[in-house]
Amino acid sequence: MFSSKLKKSVYSKKATVLKVGDVENHLSFVEKGSLRFYIPKQENDVTFGFCFDNGFMSAYDSFLTRKPSTYQIETLTGTTLWRLTYNDLQDIYKETEAGNVIGRITAENLFLMKTKREQSFLNETAEKRYLNLFAERPNLIKEIPLKYIASYIGITPQALSRIRKRIS
Repeated sequence: MFSSKLKKSVYSKKATVLKVGDVENHLSFVEKGSLRFYIPKQENDVTFGFCFDNGFMSAYDSFLTRKPSTYQIETLTGTTLWRLTYNDLQDIYKETEAGNVIGRITAENLFLMKTKREQSFLNETAEKRYLNLFAERPNLIKEIPLKYIASYIGITPQALSRIRKRIS
């Protein structure tokens, strides 16, 4: 039942997957590609998350509450998603034990990613956040523009440039 509800969606690079003000209606598995979560601003967007191959992706707060998203999701590369709608997921929860397990594991993973990021801002320097990012995802530098990485770790592109120069 679970796999029969999945729908494949293919996006080109720089495609908007979810806009501010839209309600997130999908829980998605990233088959391939990379995405960023960001708050659009007049001068500089604020990037606060990335998602990559073999990960689950959703504006999960909007998905759960059924309220409009306050941020956007955009592809950074060509991306293939396997998507499940909110209503289909509710049906799967009602009908199958496996669906409940998958839903719980997905929610736990999304929670752990969010908690890890919050803790890094409270306990680590920008340089340490940068180094950790690449220890976990070494190919990140090839996939993500430096301005998004700088925003993600909470610094300006100029400060990131200084960090990169110091550690190289």
